[in-house]
Parts: sequence; C-alpha cells; structure tokens
Amino acid sequence: MARSPKKWSQHVTETSDALDLEAGVFKQKDPKKIARSLKASAEHSDRRKSDPYRSAMSMLTFYINRAGAQLPEEDRNRLEKAKDELRTLYHRPASGRTSALGRKVEKPGKSNAGGPTGHKDGKHAHK
Repeated sequence: MARSPKKWSQHVTETSDALDLEAGVFKQKDPKKIARSLKASAEHSDRRKSDPYRSAMSMLTFYINRAGAQLPEEDRNRLEKAKDELRTLYHRPASGRTSALGRKVEKPGKSNAGGPTGHKDGKHAHK
C-alpha cells in the first residue's frame, strides 16, 4: 500500500523556514513549558528569518489555526495562555483580546480614557 500524501501543513513545517520544534511541544499541559520550549527553539534555530519572538509566536498561531475547529476548547485555551506566557518571556505587551472571564484585556500603556478621538473632552484639536 502506498504512503498517504503529506498534509500541506506538515510540508510547510518541514520545508519552510519554520522552527525545529521539540517533539510534542503543543501537547504539553503547562502553557509556561510550551512557551519556554518555543522560545528555546526560536533562539537556537538556523531556519528562521525573523526575530525569535515573532518566529515562536507565528509557529504557535500556525498550530492553533491549523487545528481549526477540531481543536478542543480546553486545548485552545491552554495554547492561548501559552501565547501570553511567550509575550511575558519576551517582555511584550499583552494581547488586546478578552480574558478568560470575558473582560477586555488592556495593552500596557493603552488607555481609552480619552475616547475614540483621544481627547478627554471629545473635541478635536484645531491647527
């Protein structure tokens, strides 16, 4: 019997400038371990073209998107937490998404106190 053809995502992972990942990294239960493993892979990889943070985050996002609707909610939440851990490891701002409790997560240094115009009184600045 002939081997089944590889999935496109496997081909991308193996032949692109993707990272060389630790086996089973996305199956780990601890989001911090996932993030640390991705960081180590990104920093030691000779195959990446962009900075380590971007490469690690891209690989994690690629995995989440590749799984799509087949990814159980529990696994998706764990991997989203791994994204947050990765941001922490690289001293990057938090995402603009909502927390597990449904509350808006503000990016550090961002405040909507001035409203959509950025002015607290709601008026536009005139030149």
